[in-house]
Amino acid sequence: MAQDTLDLPLNFEFWLNKAVAWGQASTLESQQDVCLHLPQLQKFLQQIYETLKHMDFPVAIQRFPLIGQLLGRLCWNPFVTGYEENQKILMWCLCCLYCSEPQNPIELKANVWIRSLLCHLLSSSKLGLNEVGTVSQALGYTSPDYFPKLLKNMVLSLVTELRVNHLNGFSIQKIIPDKQIKAMSLLCVPLLTLPDILPLLEALLTYHGDEPKEILSSEFLESVNEAFVQKKIVLSESAVLCLWLRHLPSLEKATLHLFENLLSRQRNFPEEVECFIRDSLLLKFPLKSYFPYASSSLIMVLLQNPKDLPHGLWCQHLNCISEILKKIVEDQSIQSCGRLFEYWFSFVHFGEWADIAAEELLILRVESPAPLLWLLAFYYNPHDRNQERTLTMVDARKAHGYIMKLFSRTPLSVKDLQAVTGESNEANTRHPSMQRLIRHLLLNFLLLSPEGHMIAREFVTTQTDEIASEFLNLITRTLYRWNRHGIESLRPGKLARDLLQELHCYQAKSVSL
Repeated sequence: MAQDTLDLPLNFEFWLNKAVAWGQASTLESQQDVCLHLPQLQKFLQQIYETLKHMDFPVAIQRFPLIGQLLGRLCWNPFVTGYEENQKILMWCLCCLYCSEPQNPIELKANVWIRSLLCHLLSSSKLGLNEVGTVSQALGYTSPDYFPKLLKNMVLSLVTELRVNHLNGFSIQKIIPDKQIKAMSLLCVPLLTLPDILPLLEALLTYHGDEPKEILSSEFLESVNEAFVQKKIVLSESAVLCLWLRHLPSLEKATLHLFENLLSRQRNFPEEVECFIRDSLLLKFPLKSYFPYASSSLIMVLLQNPKDLPHGLWCQHLNCISEILKKIVEDQSIQSCGRLFEYWFSFVHFGEWADIAAEELLILRVESPAPLLWLLAFYYNPHDRNQERTLTMVDARKAHGYIMKLFSRTPLSVKDLQAVTGESNEANTRHPSMQRLIRHLLLNFLLLSPEGHMIAREFVTTQTDEIASEFLNLITRTLYRWNRHGIESLRPGKLARDLLQELHCYQAKSVSL
């Protein structure tokens, strides 16, 4: 008898027979027998786990052909799973058998079976609360609160092991092999929205294995990201940033989701957009995270907040931005569209500098407008190359010179403005980007020129719906920037607000027609 007792932890057939005899522990006799053998069962399961974790699925099935029957029966026995340590070891055994890249129908079917068992183990709603009264009371819990607390304790235990694993790093003391962590991430996919699983999700997201290759399942990362952007789960900021940094497709989808939400709104005011983006956590990243090859010197000058500079130095700072950006763009080694887009996006990301450039060109009446005009030309069309850029600059200088002369023209008419936009010329062949650049300058002229004030309403309300929307967005941005920098009192803010109201009314009438 003593010898039989010593052999029990290693006797697979013995424990399989026990599992069959116990069933789901529906009788008092079977319940008492389970409780009697729990310590030995735990030792046996621990040894099975230590063996399985060094095997893949085919080898494990060859060594233990009936392992599925044993684990399945134990998982459905509430008196076995009611013991937290047993439940945890059963989960790890299932993870060992899970095929992250199934090669045949048998492995696919096994994966489905393992997923269902994991869902059963982790979902308190599927466990028989009324069947474990004796065990739960002995542990100091009432039946209604036992399984939620068991789940929390089990998740806490797994999280602790992940953290110990992470701290041990490359040492031989690692508790959990990397392949098991990948399997665990896959098995969490159907359980993502269970509130008590959240600490495990965050522990997985912040965990990094030994290899440079991603350790977590891409399906897990994609599912977590989808659940987060759809607001089905709430993650800590650090977990979200880890998710996006380790899985760029998730970052791309989160960005596209933000754009879709913004585009679906009828109108976006800068204050609302800023709040919307801030809540999305996408500004939390350093710009280098999005574009690792961007010039550090360019990023440094773009990061300079205009509010922190004296107004008299804005033009000088813009000249510096233009000089750095132009040198980069004209460098023959970065002629690819992808790299060019990175620098354009970097500049657009700090788009208020472009708006300030358009304003400074008219306020200061600079003697050498070329650097600021180049910035605006690049802002509106970064794809111009060599000769095209030269022709664009010639046209921009000509338009800017004409607008500057309008400051001294009295009286001023709408036709004078149409002459520079080319609206009076049916054969106008200017590129749309050049037309937008000119309209940007003209709007600032209307806001900054006393004569422009008199015809501003007439000019903006006689445009097409598309151009009216363009003016509306420009004016909205301008008012937001003036207010943000505390300079609205120095600018014709009342006229800008009146024009904004006129354009809203104009658009409302157009829609009704």
